[in-house]
Amino acid sequence: MNIFVSNISFKVREQSLKDLFSEFGEVSNVRIIKDKETRRSKGYGFVEMPNDNEGNAAIAALNGTMHYERTIVVAEAKGKKETTSEESSSSDSGNN
Repeated sequence: MNIFVSNISFKVREQSLKDLFSEFGEVSNVRIIKDKETRRSKGYGFVEMPNDNEGNAAIAALNGTMHYERTIVVAEAKGKKETTSEESSSSDSGNN
């Protein structure tokens, strides 16, 4: 499960987010999005957890909590994910 985390303090590093989410299960990847020119955090990122139940538990527990003096927003990531062949074929139905 890919989890979107926003309102992250600019002081937070990826290891800190990994430690936070690891309380709920295995974390396979953490990415804080940075500005290409300044290399400064944009204040949001993504945490990948392979187990959906653990990911949902982390979302439920962490959304709206304080982390580094900021109230973080935690939700399942939507959008730019690769679609499976099942999802892409279902969107084509009815177009014939």
